[in-house]
Parts: sequence; C-alpha cells; structure tokens
Amino acid sequence: MARKSPRARRKPESPRMPGTGRPRATPGRRTANATRKARSVRGAHAPKGARPVAKRARRPARSPEARRAARVRTRARFAPPDPARVAAVLEILERSYPDATTALRHQNPLQLLIATILSAQCTDERVNQTTPALFARYPDAAALAAAPQADLEGMIRSTGFFRNKARAIRECCADIVARYGGDVPRSMEELLTLRGVGRKTANVVLGNAYGIPGIVVDTHVHRLSRRIGLTDESDPVKIEFALMPVVPRERWTAFSHWLILHGRQVCAARKPRCSICALALHCPRVGVTASQ
Repeated sequence: MARKSPRARRKPESPRMPGTGRPRATPGRRTANATRKARSVRGAHAPKGARPVAKRARRPARSPEARRAARVRTRARFAPPDPARVAAVLEILERSYPDATTALRHQNPLQLLIATILSAQCTDERVNQTTPALFARYPDAAALAAAPQADLEGMIRSTGFFRNKARAIRECCADIVARYGGDVPRSMEELLTLRGVGRKTANVVLGNAYGIPGIVVDTHVHRLSRRIGLTDESDPVKIEFALMPVVPRERWTAFSHWLILHGRQVCAARKPRCSICALALHCPRVGVTASQ
C-alpha cells in the first residue's frame, strides 16, 4: 500500500466563510500560548552571570508641610543684597544710561496706556510703527471705545494677539469714558480695574506719564534683578515688592529703564557680554552658564 505524503496526512481545515479572518485574541488579554510562555520564563533559571535588576523605590509624596519647609530653607539661603553693592550698581547704571526713558512714543497718558497694552509679546519698535495711524484715526478714549472690533484688529494685527488686544483696548477705553470722564486715572488701584491693565502697565503709565515712581517688571528687569542678586523671587509681582525696599523710591522708574536698556545692550538672556559689562565687579552672575 502506498504511503501518504505529509500533505495528505494533514487534517482537513474547516472551511471559512469569505471575508472572515482567523480569530484574534481580545486586546489587552494574553492568549493561552503567551500565558504558558510567560510562566515558563518566570520558572526558568537566570543565565549564568546575570544579576537581578533591583526595582527603583518610588519616592514618597511629600506633604504640604514638608514642601513649605523646603521653600523656607531655600529662602533662608538667599542673603539680602549689601546696601553698598546696591548703591554701586545704581551709580554705574545711572552713569551708563543717563537719558534712559521709555521707548514707547506717546503724547499723552492715554496713548502711553494703549501703546503699553500693545507692547505685550511685541517689540517697542513694532508698536511705534503701529500707533501713529491708530491714534490719528481714533484720537481719544471715546473714539477707541466706539471703534469697530474688526477695524481695530486690522490696524494692530502686526503686534500679535490682535483680537485680545483689540477687545482689551475697546473695553478699557469704555471704562475710562464711563467712570473717569475720558481721562486715564492716576492711581494704581483705579488703573488695575481697567481691562488689560496689570501692575506692569500701571507702573509704566504712573511713572512715565504722571511722574509717580513705580518699578516696571518686564522680561529684562525680571532676568537682571535675579542675575545681579537683588532678589531670588520668580513671580513678577513678588519681584516688584522685593525690589521696593532695595532701591530708593525716587529711583524706581529710572531703575526700570536702566535695567531694560542694560538687558538689551549688554546682559542678554542666553549669552551675556560679561567681558564688557560695567557691573562685572558687582554682579554675582546668578544662573549664568555661558558668557562672552
């Protein structure tokens, strides 16, 4: 009798319906073969010379009290700046930038307020290119409050975030007209009630339009005040209040302009020019990893 070939000895497969595939395992579950293989691997001996890998212990979550204590210890490591060093820094900055003032062109407090709102996330040069046409078409708070949203957006589009800025300008000017007779208020408390006005914008207006001293914490003041070692705060409002007792009140506005100009011309963010910096002898260079 002739022997059957291996192909002929195979068991006949059950016919499958057209369009159907082989049954697959449920996602997220092991098949029976995978389970058996996993069990055999766990039961097998480790290769010769292999060392068991120790699991890394998870760090226990710290309680709010522990986190607060850690912040207190960090704060204790910061020593208040030496008054003599602060006086030397102020003298050098005043000598280096005797004519420092705001770079935003304006003719009245309202124009300075609007220009400061537009300067958020935008350069002063771009704002100065935008505001002349804007103020020519809308010369006062009433005109800006009644300006169509689409028209205002089109005129300030190049300053970025133009939709939010246009809405803030219209609502801010509407409040100025309704509550202050069209004049920009002269106090921090009243300015902070206006749409789009924070402490930075309010200090710009008070210091440069009304001569009321204020520390403007923009990106340059934020960086340089920490780098020079005048404060270790990171929040802009906390930086402002930390600098108030360090800098004499009559120099608050000028001090902001000095740091802004120094940050633009010498103390850059990524690679400050420490080799030509006039403050080199009095600057601890906090956080500086590379300089030129």
